[in-house]
Amino acid sequence: MTDLLRILLDTFQINGDIREFLVELSIRLGLFLLGAVLSPLVGRAFPRLLWGLLRLANRLVPLGIPPIYRDFIRPVRNALITTGTFAFITLCSNLMRRYENFYRFLGFFVYLALAISMGWLASRLAQRVIRFYVVNLVQRLGGEVNELVLIFETLINFVIILFTIVIFARGLQLNLVALSASIGIGGVGVAFAAKQGLEQLVGTIELYLDRPYLPGEYVRVNFNPHNDDVYGRIESIGIRSTKIRTVARNTVYIVPNSVMASKAIENITRGKKVMAMLFLDFSQSLEQAEEALVQQTILESVDGFGGIDKASTRVRFVPLEDRPGTRARVNFFIMGSSEDSLSLRKLLLDLANEEVAKRLMTYNLRFTMPEPMVYIDSPMTI
Repeated sequence: MTDLLRILLDTFQINGDIREFLVELSIRLGLFLLGAVLSPLVGRAFPRLLWGLLRLANRLVPLGIPPIYRDFIRPVRNALITTGTFAFITLCSNLMRRYENFYRFLGFFVYLALAISMGWLASRLAQRVIRFYVVNLVQRLGGEVNELVLIFETLINFVIILFTIVIFARGLQLNLVALSASIGIGGVGVAFAAKQGLEQLVGTIELYLDRPYLPGEYVRVNFNPHNDDVYGRIESIGIRSTKIRTVARNTVYIVPNSVMASKAIENITRGKKVMAMLFLDFSQSLEQAEEALVQQTILESVDGFGGIDKASTRVRFVPLEDRPGTRARVNFFIMGSSEDSLSLRKLLLDLANEEVAKRLMTYNLRFTMPEPMVYIDSPMTI
């Protein structure tokens, strides 16, 4: 091809400098076109190359590479091939870097395709990571997989978009400082224009982080100081708003999450009150003074532990039916906002029972516990 070009140049009697320029241009352009033609083959070999590198790394350090390749690499094979193809074309385009104007024109399309393909690949990988790891983590922690995952996925995609813009700008050697300034000014304008939407998004994030209520729970909240409180059941928590179905009229309130995040919310469902029943069987019949001593000892022992409603603690004395003696039936009320807090309160109550036993032993009041402690859910007064 080069000899043919030289013959043509000699035929048209073109001077030496232009001749060398055209020869070099034809060689570089030919190599670039050859690379562009071969790029699909390179792209198809890219997943195999990645698999080989992963297997080599797995031999050196066992990391469980095969499941990772099966769950993450193989499903995005087409995106990998596309990214590898455009990456090789981008590499070949450096042959034209000497011709600045042509390189900028060509690079616009090449780097745009590369940035889009890399962004698409990163988005697919992030989606699979979220579905495999984040969702499983939320489920293991006992949380509910809902719109929060979509919000997290949206934020990841936003970061990926910024990443693709940086790749495109760096490929064309654009001034990132000026680009960031222009994006910042545009972002301020967008922020002012979408102020309400951003407030609702921030309110949604606050609700998901603080979790003052969950779907299915009953809450009481006041939206207008001149009107009665709204009491109802949480139907759903969306990205923009929360739906509350009122108990009295069975209507649905659709409240922006930014408003809910700024209100004082009374969660009725979490106001759990569990009654714990404990039986103490004394071998002797207790006198009135001894009954008062037992009651005082129990109340003083409970007073040192939080989460137990002291005002609702009741001690009732009845004679034993099958043998001489007195049975003390003690009713405790444990308060908590979640299952974890109730479990902690129950543990504290067990410690309080041990304290009661120690104190009664010092007064030479011997007793037995015929049954383990019984827990009964008691509804809160609304």
